[in-house]
Amino acid sequence: MKRYAVRLMPAAENDLRAIYRYVLKASRSQQVARAHVTRIRRFLDGFQSFPMRGSLRNEVRDGLRILGFERSVSIAFLVETDEVIILRIASRPAGGTLRACPRRPENTAYH
Repeated sequence: MKRYAVRLMPAAENDLRAIYRYVLKASRSQQVARAHVTRIRRFLDGFQSFPMRGSLRNEVRDGLRILGFERSVSIAFLVETDEVIILRIASRPAGGTLRACPRRPENTAYH
């Protein structure tokens, strides 16, 4: 079975830090915040074996896929030949709206 490398873009790493801070503030528990981010990271590790999932959103960006996690997080990613590139991890606070993943200008690389 083919294995893909999973790479988080800096914006996705920043998103995880922001999710941690949000959960920490809401729960007042480092343990709860760490556990939530750990569950997200374990979910992302699953792309190593099975990356071709989620909704393909070519109308937003060629090859863009969006996949939900625990009904509160959406993950925007691309599947390349040997790697999965996690672009953004958008969180929806209780009762809030999801932040959109910005389009990449045509002349800019994401690597």
